[in-house]
Amino acid sequence: MSLKEIEAEIKKLDLKERAELAKWIVETLDELSEAEVEALWVEEAELRLDELEQGLVTDIPAEEALRRARVAIS
Repeated sequence: MSLKEIEAEIKKLDLKERAELAKWIVETLDELSEAEVEALWVEEAELRLDELEQGLVTDIPAEEALRRARVAIS
């Protein structure tokens, strides 16, 4: 399965499931060096910027994102 296929499947998950997956992924990063973790975050940021620039996603204010996250985990 390619990374693009995995991303497509992840986008099908609801917010709570994606949050759980993100938590698991972050926990697995404990085994990586600080430089490796930073490189992964840069890669993720670049992917998200590309999606935004291509119009595949829309941005929302941080306050709204945090509100949604709080609702999803409560």
